[in-house]
Amino acid sequence: MAIAIDFGTSNTVVARWNPVNRQAETLSLGGLSIQQNLNPPLIPSLVYVENAIDNKVLVGQQVRDRGLDLSGDSRFFRSFKRGIGADIQGFLPELDGKIMTFDQVGQWFISQVVEQLAPLEGALDSLVLTVPVDSFEAYRHWLGKVCEGLPVEQVRMLDEPTAAALGYGLADQEILLVVDFGGGTLDLSLVRLAQSYQANQKPLGFLLKWGNKSLGENSKQKVKTACVLGKAGQNLGGTDIDNWLVDYFAKTQGLAVNALTTRLAERLKIQLSTQQQANEVYFDDENFESYELQLNRDILEDILKQHSFFHPLDDSMTQLLQQGRRQGIEVNDISGVLLVGGTSQLPAVQTWIKQYFDESKIRCECPFEAIAQGALQLTQNVEIKDFLYHSYGVRYWNRRQNQHSWYPIIKEGQAYPMTQPVELLLGASLENQPSIELIMGELGSDTGGGTEVYFDGDRLITRRLDNGQTTVKPLNDKDGARSIAQLTPPGFPGSDRVKVMFVVDEKRFLRITVEDILTNQTLLENYLVAQLS
Repeated sequence: MAIAIDFGTSNTVVARWNPVNRQAETLSLGGLSIQQNLNPPLIPSLVYVENAIDNKVLVGQQVRDRGLDLSGDSRFFRSFKRGIGADIQGFLPELDGKIMTFDQVGQWFISQVVEQLAPLEGALDSLVLTVPVDSFEAYRHWLGKVCEGLPVEQVRMLDEPTAAALGYGLADQEILLVVDFGGGTLDLSLVRLAQSYQANQKPLGFLLKWGNKSLGENSKQKVKTACVLGKAGQNLGGTDIDNWLVDYFAKTQGLAVNALTTRLAERLKIQLSTQQQANEVYFDDENFESYELQLNRDILEDILKQHSFFHPLDDSMTQLLQQGRRQGIEVNDISGVLLVGGTSQLPAVQTWIKQYFDESKIRCECPFEAIAQGALQLTQNVEIKDFLYHSYGVRYWNRRQNQHSWYPIIKEGQAYPMTQPVELLLGASLENQPSIELIMGELGSDTGGGTEVYFDGDRLITRRLDNGQTTVKPLNDKDGARSIAQLTPPGFPGSDRVKVMFVVDEKRFLRITVEDILTNQTLLENYLVAQLS
C-alpha cells in the first residue's frame, strides 16, 4: 500500500493509492480526522501529552473531542511544525520530568498517524512525506530520523509545491506556479511538468530517497519528470492571521486572549473565504458575559495591511519571478497558477495574486488535497528533477569588519549531481600551522534576517529578523569535523597550501577532495561533509 502524508501547520492530509481504479484518494482516519462530513477529510495538527515518559499522547480530532485544545494546559500543542528545527526562544514546558521539544511533539504526531494506518487493508510498503520548500536541513534531518522508526519499507520526501503541481494533473510541458499558503508557511514554486526527460539536458538532480528500491525500479513505463525552476518562501501563514484577529477583538471589545478565542478567530477567517460577513458568539464563563464577534472582508484586509502582511508576499513573488527570468521565463510564459492551502482561499490573498497574473490562469479547486495526492505520483513511476534551494559557503575572518563572514561556494539553484567541482585554494594563517580547518554553512536568504520562534504566553510566535545579515546554519562546526587537512610539513603564511574541490552527488551529499599543493598528495578524497537541501 502506498501512502502520502501532507503534514501541515494547521491540518494534515493523508492519501493512498487505490490500485483498483489507479487513482489517489484521501483517507478519513477514525478518531483523528474531523468527523463533520468535511470534504476532504482533514486531521487537525494537534497533540495533547497525557504521559511524556510513556509516550502516551492524543492527536488530531481526539484532542478537540475532549476539549483539551481549549483548556490552556501546557500539555496541549498546536502549530508545533513551525518550531521543528528552529532556534527556539522562550519557555518550553517540562512534562512528567521530561523537557519538551517541538521535534519530539512532531515525532509523536507523525508516528500516531502512521500507526492509525496499520489496520488498513494491505501492508504499508511505501510512504511519501512532503516538506516545505523553505525548510532548512534541520527539518529534513528531523523527518529522516522520524522515518527510521516507522514500520515502512520505503520512505521518500518531496517538496510540497512540486507535489501540488503533480496533484492538479495538468498537461505536460506546462510551466506552473504553485502558491502553497497554509497555516505556517508561504511557499512559491515555479515548476515545469514534462512527459520525458531530454538526454541532452543536464539533470537537475534527483529527489532524496530511502530504502533499497530505486524509483521506477523494474518498470518499463516511460518515466515522467517534474523540473523545479525556482523557489521562494516565507515563514508566514494562517496562524499569524488568527493571532492578529484575536488581538483586534481584544483591543476593540476587551475579548480574552486564549485558546477558545483563537479558535473563534480561525472560524471567522474561514467563513470569510466564502462569504462577505462572518459572525461568532463568545461566552466568557468567568465574567458571565457574552460577545458577538463580527468581521467582514474589508476589516480583515485592513488588519492584514496594518501588519504589513503583503510586503513579504511581494518580496517572495519578486524573488521567484527573477529566478524565472534568469532562465528566460517571463510572467506570460507561466500557464497556470495553482493555489494550495487554506490561507490561499482568502479573497485578499487571491486579489493579491491577480495583481501578477490573469484571473483565467488561477486555479483553486483542490487546495487541501493536491499536495498529498500529488505526492503519491512518486509511487507511480514519476521521477523528480530538482536543484539546491539554499546556498552553501565557507566561513572566513573578515578583517575589515573584524568578524567572521561567509563566502558562498555553491549557489542556490545549483543542479545536482554536479559534473564539475568548485575549487578553492587555502593557505596557512600561522607559522608552523599543523592543520587547516574549514567550516561549511547552509546560507539563508541574502535579503537579511532570519526567523525567531518564541512563546508569548501559550501562543507560538514567529517573527522575521531584518538585521541585514545572512542567516547561517553551520554544517560541521564541531570537534573532529572542522579539520580537513593535516599539514606535513607544517604550513606558513604567504602562499596557497591546499586545493579543496567541492561537489554534490545525486543524493545531495556535499563531498570534498583536498590536495596538498606542496607535496602533491591527496589528503582527503570524496569526503562526506553533510547532506544538503
